[in-house]
Amino acid sequence: MLATRAHPTEALTEAEVREVLAEALPRAGLAGRSVLVIIPDATRTAPVALLFRLFRELLGDQVGALDYLVALGTHQPMGDEALSRLLGEPVRDGRAGVSRVLNHRWDRAETFVDCGVLPAREIEELSEGRLSLDVPVRLNRLVGEAGGRAQYDLLLICGPVFPHEVAGFSGGNKYLVPGVAAPEIIDATHWLGALLTSRHTIGVADTPVRRMIDRAASFVTTPRLCLATVMHGKALHGLFFGSMEEAWRAATELSAQLDIVTVERPFERVLSVMPAMYDDLWTAAKGMYKLEPAIADGGEVVIYAPHISEVSYTHGRQIDEIGYHVRDYFLAQWERFRHLPWGVLAHSTHLRGDGSYRDGVERPRIRVTLATGIPRERCERIGLGYLDPATVDPEAWANRDDDGVLLVRRAGEMLYRMKEE
Repeated sequence: MLATRAHPTEALTEAEVREVLAEALPRAGLAGRSVLVIIPDATRTAPVALLFRLFRELLGDQVGALDYLVALGTHQPMGDEALSRLLGEPVRDGRAGVSRVLNHRWDRAETFVDCGVLPAREIEELSEGRLSLDVPVRLNRLVGEAGGRAQYDLLLICGPVFPHEVAGFSGGNKYLVPGVAAPEIIDATHWLGALLTSRHTIGVADTPVRRMIDRAASFVTTPRLCLATVMHGKALHGLFFGSMEEAWRAATELSAQLDIVTVERPFERVLSVMPAMYDDLWTAAKGMYKLEPAIADGGEVVIYAPHISEVSYTHGRQIDEIGYHVRDYFLAQWERFRHLPWGVLAHSTHLRGDGSYRDGVERPRIRVTLATGIPRERCERIGLGYLDPATVDPEAWANRDDDGVLLVRRAGEMLYRMKEE
């Protein structure tokens, strides 16, 4: 049973959100049960603080436990101060009131429980022949089973749905895989996305990567529900509560209306202004992903983020080693690169975009330039252009659509693509 409230042209009010949850939560049969809410980190725009407050108000004295797990994937753990900002409530020593608030520690072996293996023959089918290998499915033991007994009675996946460069759309089971998964399945899904290319995946609901994610998530035996949100800018426009597939699918339909901008002709230059919630290039690369389909051959996307001084706080050393390259650069030299984390290779080629590699010559389709705090020497060493951010006036890029120039004032979540794509 799906409970929804959606306004494509105006934001939902807090009263409307409370009304939907007050009607839907009692019907979910949560009384007396222990609930783990899986939420996004601060790199996603979502009404986490509002939902945290309403869950406490509507569920706090009815459930046996109401804890939170931040689906970091391979992002950096959030400290108490950052978690306090995310939840809108003081978090001390990993607790907010009676609720535990936990980071997914993908870098620690003790985090995980073995849930099963996706065999090579199934991977071949899911990937439409692009991959063939056994992939272990290891997930955070809080969502799986330890010693034969699940630690929580129910999982509530609570996060926004946007066009996504790897899966097509974010949200739903993606909060399990890769959100709280181990590196093996993260690498497999992301490299499959790289093989498909971001440009041909982003904004598509049914993709091979989404099918692999859903299959891996099916290893979780703990019952789960989905509260999918749809944002437009910073405003909440849609709330969908119900089964994983039903709620997520409905959210993708609204997101496709609100979060995809169709343009009649491609742009020659785009300035993607990245908000402060992206604190390294690894996350700010969304300023490229969301614009690539709308950039002309030979055009340029400039990622403008003076506040960013690091490529990746988690994977920077490996990116410095390999640089940014088109997909075919890696495929032509696979034995040289296959030992590296495939998720890092996927990020590399997603940011560099489409292109070719023939006779030892790499030809990217477009230019990617950084106007950040990352020095020129490092930008050039990893294969990206450099522009001194002090010389950039975003307003000089405004209102120049007719010149083939686009200013995106808050890049990272809105997808731009050509009409025919």
